[in-house]
Amino acid sequence: MAGEQITFDQKYVFNLLSNKNFPFLQNPEISRRFLKWSMLGRISAQAFNFDQMFYPYKKEEFVLDFFQDPCVMENLKVLQSGYWTSLGSKVTRVDVEVIPCSKVSMDIFDPLNSGGVLRPSGHIVLTVEDSDKYDLIRPADREEFIFKLFKHICLGGELCQYEDSINPYLDTVKVIYKDLVSVQKDRDTKQINIVSTILKVSTYDASGLCYPDSLNSEQSFAYLCVDPLKRHVYVLYHSFGTGQLS
Repeated sequence: MAGEQITFDQKYVFNLLSNKNFPFLQNPEISRRFLKWSMLGRISAQAFNFDQMFYPYKKEEFVLDFFQDPCVMENLKVLQSGYWTSLGSKVTRVDVEVIPCSKVSMDIFDPLNSGGVLRPSGHIVLTVEDSDKYDLIRPADREEFIFKLFKHICLGGELCQYEDSINPYLDTVKVIYKDLVSVQKDRDTKQINIVSTILKVSTYDASGLCYPDSLNSEQSFAYLCVDPLKRHVYVLYHSFGTGQLS
């Protein structure tokens, strides 16, 4: 029993999966969209593995171990003064929020097509923030990871040029979501289920908030997408600011 307790209390150890590719980062069309939305050069995704079972109720310990791990500190990319560098900072505290992630299709956005917000072509008719159409998407669905991704790319970076049509946003969200979220088919029901746990994170060092950056902007975000079966964690990171201009 004592030996089991020691194992249970061990820190997680992480390793960089440098050969892991994320198709949304190699997609030329998505890169052109990121350029238009002022996110190009300010968004990244990385993959790490870890050595023990992941327990959602231990999420704070998992995240703190992640950011204090030497491999992560050396390899996790962050933007500082417009340049990519490694994390470096000695993280002393983390804030962790579990983000619901249960959607296996884009059906969550269907009410927009039937609610008078979009024309049949996908062009946006209504953009007023305090519109009575706000509740077309249920409050519970607004908390879902796929909707948060949609909101992030719609808001974009500092010099974002907005789309007239919703289709580029939805197409981009679909690719990013597929890259980051792991699924498994139930052998009995044949139903596809999400296995990933999504954690929205921010970290603090001796000087205060340090990751994803020190601005505390809604558009500076970091998500850890944890696959407990493969023991992989995918990091989606964006730092708000002016993206590449060409």
